[in-house]
Amino acid sequence: MTQLILIRHGETDWNRDRRIQGSTDIPLNDTGRQQAQEAALHLRETLDARHPIVVAASDLSRARETAEIIAAELGAAAPRLYPALRERSYGEAEGIDSTEFAARWGDWHTAEVPGAEPWADLRSRALTGIRTVVDDARRATGPGAASVVLVSHGALIREVLRHASAGAYPVPGQRLANGSAHPILFERDRLTMLTPISAVA
Repeated sequence: MTQLILIRHGETDWNRDRRIQGSTDIPLNDTGRQQAQEAALHLRETLDARHPIVVAASDLSRARETAEIIAAELGAAAPRLYPALRERSYGEAEGIDSTEFAARWGDWHTAEVPGAEPWADLRSRALTGIRTVVDDARRATGPGAASVVLVSHGALIREVLRHASAGAYPVPGQRLANGSAHPILFERDRLTMLTPISAVA
């Protein structure tokens, strides 16, 4: 059994301006760095100090830097990077703002964007990546339990939470805040959503 804490990366200028990032590698801004620091402080207060902490992240810079800030604050080893944890590619939508997106393709959750990664493919990639992260963490810290802090992106985390909650969470229209934390339990290759431990704005 492994506890996973999914963290959405801190804010970027494109997040601030409501522009679609996807696989475009946009760095954190100063607000995002502060959000990463706040997430780390909250984790330090809530994680079981008896268990080792493993930090993993998408290799896109906004997730990597968030993870580096968290790892430093928690006294954990540098984060291990996993391309499988990257954000969904949004194809032709990358770089445009949310108003233009709605005008061109309609509702966010049903839009068919040319070149975008299919949602089913995103979920499959995310779950495969998480299994790899957990396997690596167990090899590094076994046989005892470990807490795994996994820094990724909004769309990917949403798909994992939908899978772990049988579609109940997040509710339609609910935004996952930058720096927010979402705990799930990984047991016998099964993911179960736990009560959220933070929602850093």
